[in-house]
Amino acid sequence: MDRDPTLKDAYRMSSQGDVKELYRVWAHSYDSGFGDSQGYQLPRAVAQAYLTAGGTGPVLDVGAGTGLVAEYLIRGGVDVIDALDLSDEMLGVARMKGFYRHLIAADVTAALPMVSGDYRGVVSAGTFTMGHVGPEGLIPLMDAVKSGTLFVISVNAAHFESAGFADAMNGFAAQIEGLTFADTRIYDDRADDGHRNDLARLIVFRKA
Repeated sequence: MDRDPTLKDAYRMSSQGDVKELYRVWAHSYDSGFGDSQGYQLPRAVAQAYLTAGGTGPVLDVGAGTGLVAEYLIRGGVDVIDALDLSDEMLGVARMKGFYRHLIAADVTAALPMVSGDYRGVVSAGTFTMGHVGPEGLIPLMDAVKSGTLFVISVNAAHFESAGFADAMNGFAAQIEGLTFADTRIYDDRADDGHRNDLARLIVFRKA
């Protein structure tokens, strides 16, 4: 890719290789060229939902990218956060911010033996969406953490039914407790007209 990626590029990814290449190119302009210019407010919404639900550290930030969720968690008093992301380049930007205890380059849809069992929470903003990760990514996370772990996961609302997230949450019924949903805007009014009113569904629950 010989130009800065766009949201349209991100939504049409079809393979892990596509995703890695997208974020390799995007990493160093992501915060300003996407986060600021598009009014990307989902990371703040995820962090606020986690804090409101009583979440504390240590936290695993899934699809952490450059650390946008972690910034708000730290402001809210969470002091131990680990980052998990497929992109070494995005994690490289996150490393420079100093938000994270550990940086884990891994595929969330695969087994996660390197993930610590001490997490009290799992958060994710913008990873479970079109062209990225489907509900299969929830299974390794559930397997990796202990009972009582608080999850706040955003799913693109347009992707929720069609990609099988509703069915997946029904399938987890015996393994989770306190399940709630809330829809929130992904972007503010700075976003392109085509995405200004896009919604994410926040899934909040604890592992039973």
